[in-house]
Amino acid sequence: MASPPTIAQTDSLSLPDGLAPESVPKHIAIIMDGNGRWAKQQGLPRFMGHKAGAEAVRRVVKAAGGLGVQQITLFCFSSENWKRPDDEVNELMKMYLHHLVAERDELARNGIRLAQIGRRDGLPEEALRELERTEHTTAQRGERTLAIAVNYGGRQELTDAMRAIAGKVQAGELKPEDISEDTIASHLYTKGMPDPDLVIRSAGEMRLSNFLLWQISYAELYVTPKLWPDFQAEDLVDAIKSYAGRTRRYGGLEQES
Repeated sequence: MASPPTIAQTDSLSLPDGLAPESVPKHIAIIMDGNGRWAKQQGLPRFMGHKAGAEAVRRVVKAAGGLGVQQITLFCFSSENWKRPDDEVNELMKMYLHHLVAERDELARNGIRLAQIGRRDGLPEEALRELERTEHTTAQRGERTLAIAVNYGGRQELTDAMRAIAGKVQAGELKPEDISEDTIASHLYTKGMPDPDLVIRSAGEMRLSNFLLWQISYAELYVTPKLWPDFQAEDLVDAIKSYAGRTRRYGGLEQES
């Protein structure tokens, strides 16, 4: 069996006619759902669904570059996913480790900076070591960012941020009256990253699943019934077209023409 394509080998897309560059979301966050259901439909073990999902990631990351998307954030493994069967968790961690190594040079060559968001404690030692190597290798070459949410939970992120801020207040480094939205944002796992413009969720589920709860306050949502392994570059284009046709009001009123 041939090896799956790398990010550089996957076909890319250019911006379709009628879609202006300024209408493309700069940051897209994706809740990748449906790997297990896809495997069940195919009569395959669950880990094969995750492998097929990894190929969908390659397609989407490559296509996003051609469309002008500056950052993709993928919900890969939640802090709640540790509750899954041990064999599935072990397969996911092995796959995570494999791609951290296999894609490292391709990411750097294609100007993609890798960043992990989530707690690092609890991750397997070898995976953590390779994660840090990949982040270091791609850090200075990234014109675009691929953020992977691993061991991530939105409430956990806010809790960690509040603890860090409370510690600074207790130490006399920060006054309570000086705490602002910017203060909170600077203590999140996503510090320094722009908030997502668009959130895509596959498999038709109408929920956020504890993902980027602070950051997606004003993001547009797009839900597709497609299971994640079936998600194609053209589906990304459809999501962007839907986004481009909307008016973002940020709590205000739509201006009348």
